[in-house]
Amino acid sequence: MTRKNRQLRLGDALSATVPGMIRGWRTAWGAVVVGTVVWGVRPFVADSLVWAWTLAAVAATLMLTGALTRVSISADQADARRLGLGPVGLQFKMPELRLAGAAALWAVFMAMIVSVVALVLLAVFGMAGLDASAIQAREWAAVGPAWKLVLLAVLTVGVLFAVAALIVRLSLFAAATVGRGHMVSLNSMALTRDVFWPLFAGLILVAVPKFLLIGLWSMGLLTGAVGWVVWAVILNVVQGPLALAYLGAVYRQVESHTPQGGARD
Repeated sequence: MTRKNRQLRLGDALSATVPGMIRGWRTAWGAVVVGTVVWGVRPFVADSLVWAWTLAAVAATLMLTGALTRVSISADQADARRLGLGPVGLQFKMPELRLAGAAALWAVFMAMIVSVVALVLLAVFGMAGLDASAIQAREWAAVGPAWKLVLLAVLTVGVLFAVAALIVRLSLFAAATVGRGHMVSLNSMALTRDVFWPLFAGLILVAVPKFLLIGLWSMGLLTGAVGWVVWAVILNVVQGPLALAYLGAVYRQVESHTPQGGARD
């Protein structure tokens, strides 16, 4: 029996992203506000209360992710409510707990991969015999032969791309967890097996707000408490809803079942 390849119409997914983000704002604005406020107050929290803030930030993030994911994978508000969406996106139910479990597995897996990659790169750079003192002094001409530098640069880029590709392959775990009604983590890669490149291209496009933030931060324009608050606002109000709307649109195309397990027509 042959496996039917999934297809992703990137144009359709992107055209549904901004309307999906706006629908998320309208339907789950309460969760957006809570997430923004909780993350935004971090610079003003006393050190003795950081643990309480951390718990609140995790809960707010799960609630926001759960709300926006329900909206993004549903045809309308009624469908989102059948998936457990609360008033203005304020809810903390089993889907949020499943998201916590799936995210924890995702984080542990990625930490293992990154650790192995880092060790391999350190070993390769160590065996390359480069001049450490020249690297520290940024005297690149004295570091070592040019061919070694080029080879190590290519290897580094390739390894970093492999890690990024793995993140892309796992990017639908939240949508699948909410849509299927059970925890989906590493096995979410089955959904992205045939759609990697269009999915990757779309993720780059919807990450523009984050890239702009990183650019401003690298120029020293987003520092201190004000910079933190700007990050919190943009990530919770723009970047999060935008990315989840896109991933929801992708999930609706590649998933072979309707939310909670019913077969599609």
